[in-house]
Amino acid sequence: MNTPKKAAASNAAKSNRILHSSKSESQSLALAKNAGAQDVSFKAISRKHKTNLERPEDFKPEPLTNSFQDWLVGLLEDPRNLARIKERMQQTLRDLPSFINQLEQAVKDVPLGPIKPDQRYQDDLWKGWPFNIYSQSFLHLKQWWTEAFSKFPGEHKHQITMVHFATLQFIESMSPANFILTNPELIARTIKEGGANLLRGQGYWMEDTFRSLFKLPAKGFEKFVVGRDVAITPGKVIFKDDLMELIQYTPSTKSVKAQPILIVPAWIMKYYILDLSPDNSMIKHLVDQGHTVFAISWKNPTSEDRYMGLDDYLNLGVLGALDQINQVCPGQKVNAVGYCLGGTLLSIAAAKLGRDKDDRLASITLLAAQTDFSEPGNIGMFIDQAKVGFIESLMRPSGYLDSVQMSSAFQMIGSADRKWAQLTKEYILGERSPPNDLMAWNADGTRLSIRMHSQYLRHMYLNNDLAKGRYRVADKPIHLEDITCPVFAVGTAQDFVAPWRSVYKIHHHVKTPIEFVLTSGGHNAGIVSPPGLKHRSYKFLTRAANGKYIPPDDWVSIANPAEGSWWEHWTQWLDQHSTSSIKPPSFPSPSSTAGKLVDAPGEYVFQ
Repeated sequence: MNTPKKAAASNAAKSNRILHSSKSESQSLALAKNAGAQDVSFKAISRKHKTNLERPEDFKPEPLTNSFQDWLVGLLEDPRNLARIKERMQQTLRDLPSFINQLEQAVKDVPLGPIKPDQRYQDDLWKGWPFNIYSQSFLHLKQWWTEAFSKFPGEHKHQITMVHFATLQFIESMSPANFILTNPELIARTIKEGGANLLRGQGYWMEDTFRSLFKLPAKGFEKFVVGRDVAITPGKVIFKDDLMELIQYTPSTKSVKAQPILIVPAWIMKYYILDLSPDNSMIKHLVDQGHTVFAISWKNPTSEDRYMGLDDYLNLGVLGALDQINQVCPGQKVNAVGYCLGGTLLSIAAAKLGRDKDDRLASITLLAAQTDFSEPGNIGMFIDQAKVGFIESLMRPSGYLDSVQMSSAFQMIGSADRKWAQLTKEYILGERSPPNDLMAWNADGTRLSIRMHSQYLRHMYLNNDLAKGRYRVADKPIHLEDITCPVFAVGTAQDFVAPWRSVYKIHHHVKTPIEFVLTSGGHNAGIVSPPGLKHRSYKFLTRAANGKYIPPDDWVSIANPAEGSWWEHWTQWLDQHSTSSIKPPSFPSPSSTAGKLVDAPGEYVFQ
């Protein structure tokens, strides 16, 4: 029952909130007025800074400090935005005491809006003092920093995005979930095990450090030997040139679909990600579904291959493979599949064939493959004229980009919270997942020739020539609109290499029917998703030829949900684009392949 004293206290609190709100509004107006008075000096600083940005520095990467300065100057140029950010920070600081006594209500009423759920802080142990203060303070800091960039008025968006990304990396390193003294789950585990988890974690760290120093593979990877444990689907290398080996796989059914399948993997990876163990091999799955499957295995370039460019990968690779398949399966169109960079190359080939009225393709499937690089994700922050020039200078002595350098770049653009969570799990909790075939494949890196990599970065990421109709094949431009066959495109929900919204942009450029699938998982695990795995799901939707464009967020809300593996949906789609079954085609005679047929997986994969 409310007493008169309680009612009076309640009315006083309401009056204080109203007075406090009016005071906050007055402060905001004062801040905006004060910031506007200094606007002239801020613009003078901005003009001087922009002049400095226009001076090239011999292809050296622009220092992060310059990018941070660009953000700060742009922020100071906009008094309203500056006042808004200051006021948000002051409100957050004023609300901090409420976290101590009324955490549940504070989470709902924070000035920046509800905090996005973070899986690291879902355990009930985080609700107790002082860990609730640690977690909520961190989450508010992270959200405030994101808010500071949400309406940035500056002109140098590339540099600003880089500052945002770099600062978030630093903020994530300070997460209370990363340290044993501020993480109640780590404290509880350490007490329960009497510190045994710390000893295990120290052992894992020492082992990893030793193997890293001496460039040794991770423990357990010796269980996944190429040709013995992985990449073991039976087949023959039926053709080999200076850039690729073409593998034809042995049929496992009495009859096969008339249209063969050609798989074009990325040269940034070894092809057998699609032929891992028998239970998760996409190639074996397709063979068992009654398809005649061919796959390209790219050569791992050396210094001698420094002049191999994108045109070589197109002509000696995709188009050369089609020529060979046409001899094995005469008169049959091909269902082509491209993964990652291989999908980009396949889209170039399809556009070239369409332009030249060559109808050898029955369909194309693009797996986590970008065709429009206007919004390429985190990797785009590290690609501009200066940085591409710097990468080229690194490649020039050897003629290629080493796999270690490339792996470091991909680790850098990954999700910071996941990286720290993995380190915490292994080195503090003392938990380590056993190695698997996908992890072993990931450690089996490749090199990229300087000419090809430079062309790819400049034509795709820097200039977006393919999407803009400026990319030239045989001295003539190609357009994605020239593609004449239906498209099956797959994006993965947690992909930081080829974000699914970037993959989705193919809807802007291709007029033929598109079956778009968004699957759970990341760039690799989302594609290697065989039937039978738990916790797998996807969405799909068909866009008819010349159909109306649907924005990606709207697509998510109306697409058809499905549980399980998207492979099954894909094989049904392939069946719709295949005709009657025929007798499996024979392997070419040895005389047409330099006198011998080498067993799969061939020789290039061991380089």
